[in-house]
Amino acid sequence: MDAMLPDVEGGKRFYGELFGWTFDEGAGAEYGHYVQANLGGEPVAALAPKPDGRMPTAWTVHLATPDAAALAGRIRDAGGQLITGPVEVGPFGTMALAADPEGAVFGLWQAGTHQGFGRQREPGSFCWTELYARSKDTVDPFYEGVFGYGGQDLDSLGEDFRTWSPAGAEPGPETAIGGRALLGGRFPAEMPPHFLNYFLVPDCDAAVATALRLGGRVRDEPENTPYGRFSVLVDNQGAGFAVLQEPDQG
Repeated sequence: MDAMLPDVEGGKRFYGELFGWTFDEGAGAEYGHYVQANLGGEPVAALAPKPDGRMPTAWTVHLATPDAAALAGRIRDAGGQLITGPVEVGPFGTMALAADPEGAVFGLWQAGTHQGFGRQREPGSFCWTELYARSKDTVDPFYEGVFGYGGQDLDSLGEDFRTWSPAGAEPGPETAIGGRALLGGRFPAEMPPHFLNYFLVPDCDAAVATALRLGGRVRDEPENTPYGRFSVLVDNQGAGFAVLQEPDQG
């Protein structure tokens, strides 16, 4: 997970207080001035300055692969596109930036010395990602074909939602690592397809209050679901993300 921000120092203050992250000194220009975010001494995310003001201010999820070059070929063959790479990032690994057939952007990561998340699915760390798409007939075959995800439609949310489980796992909520929702009538017509990334928090409403105090805003007010209480937020620079409180937390 990384966020491209106009002001990395401002991002450190915002996310450091919101999630309790600490930060490394940062890499040099050859690595895009990336700053690793840590929780309990383990990596949970990264922040980086936008090299071009025209680029979106956004969080990007990177999907792990043992062979970024081969995966890049499958993405192209399935109707997606490569935006960047694959390129080697020193000894740390190989990265690429890609878009699905509708234009939703995601990253690829072939690990070297940097394996990815040191912590996840615990407070202050990544726990879930969702693709918001226009056409399930376009994106479901793409992700399930390219990545081998096992898909299962989920009826409990009252909307067209599909979970994705890693290749080889029995599809279902217990094994799912992400899902696909549709950009229906409750979304602005101009909103493009995109990934929404979730961070686990012990108290959803407290996290919302903290984000507001730090200059963020609420895109979707806190809401209860069978899977926990969540809210969609925008940070103090315009990057969107969600926070989720598990059902048994309060």
